[in-house]
Amino acid sequence: MKRPFNRHGIINSILRAALMVIGISVLATVAFAQETGGELGGGAGIFRPKNPTAKRSGAPPKPVRPRMNPAELEASFQDALAEGNDARDERKFGPAEAAYRRALTVKPHDARAEYAIGNVFVDQQRWDDAETSYRAAYATAPNDPDTLMALSFVLVQPRTGAANAKRFADAEYFAKRATQLAPTNAIAWDRLGVALTARGIYNSDAEGAFRRATELDPNFVVARVHLAGVLWRMQKADEAAALYRSAFADAKDAPTMVLIADALQAAQRWEQSEPVLRRALELDPRNPGALFLMGRYYSVNQKYSDAANVLKEATEVNPKSFIVRTVLGRAYLGAGLYDDAFRTYEQAVPLASDADRKALAGQFGFTGVGDGYMTTGRARDALRAYQRGLELDPTNADLPAKIAAARAKA
Repeated sequence: MKRPFNRHGIINSILRAALMVIGISVLATVAFAQETGGELGGGAGIFRPKNPTAKRSGAPPKPVRPRMNPAELEASFQDALAEGNDARDERKFGPAEAAYRRALTVKPHDARAEYAIGNVFVDQQRWDDAETSYRAAYATAPNDPDTLMALSFVLVQPRTGAANAKRFADAEYFAKRATQLAPTNAIAWDRLGVALTARGIYNSDAEGAFRRATELDPNFVVARVHLAGVLWRMQKADEAAALYRSAFADAKDAPTMVLIADALQAAQRWEQSEPVLRRALELDPRNPGALFLMGRYYSVNQKYSDAANVLKEATEVNPKSFIVRTVLGRAYLGAGLYDDAFRTYEQAVPLASDADRKALAGQFGFTGVGDGYMTTGRARDALRAYQRGLELDPTNADLPAKIAAARAKA
């Protein structure tokens, strides 16, 4: 039987979680969470870069010709942007990207097309690709607040590697620039606060940025949650508690529910996150952040079949997310479905960075699959898994011995 959605109980859980000095990014310390890393850091799934403005020409689409006049080029460009916007809103990411790239072909130096492509990558949590597109848009339009906010957002997403400190510093710079260009934009101030806290800055500057966001838009629930997190860090418990209560009471949409559930999971309050995520999925059954967190909740609780079902749907919504694929593979690994785990990790390889490829080779990747095969007497399959791991990480010190052992029994 499903537990009822208890608002007051969840509020109390959030407050207890906050007392553990929670952050907004996922900082889980259990082994599983260490393996999966953070997917929703900085409020991913909360901030959705807005579509570029586009107006359809109303005329049938025309192929781009070498000597099209400026009016025809603009009409073709606008039609492609509008088509991309429609596809993106329907979460048809492939067609959206294709339409935006067509717009870029029509006007190669128009920042709107690069920005729009970055938006599609954000929706899929392809942070490196999104950063590349946004930086290209920034190079052409350095004073566009939307691009600055989107770039700041992408840069605070934790990624594998050693360059996070530089990215976080850049995120602060771009967000601060956005507040200068759009001083009455609440989202810009919220992004500045998030950039500061990403750097571990929980002081009056971070508090001031979030307060400014809430003053400019009193209905900006996400900024209230962010502000509450800073206030807990600054030992302003009473005010933080009131903000958490008001934020939860006013939360009307799935992304805000995802933010709250993310905070609970960050504080290891896995059970309390479950009803929040159920509510989010009632509001938006295909919300990628809610699906991911629900799948992770099931995996942490060793409900691997449930995790696989949810995460398979998450891969359908978000097919190019590395982390979703790897958590799904971990669920299969936990369930003893080694063929499914091998296939899923293989699907994650094209999405992986160099550092991620090393992780895929490890215990929560092909090495783990090989070990599973060995326990079931499938030495030949184990050999294949170990060899794949060594291809991804030739420096892995454990795999040569495992390969030798599997080869001896194959």
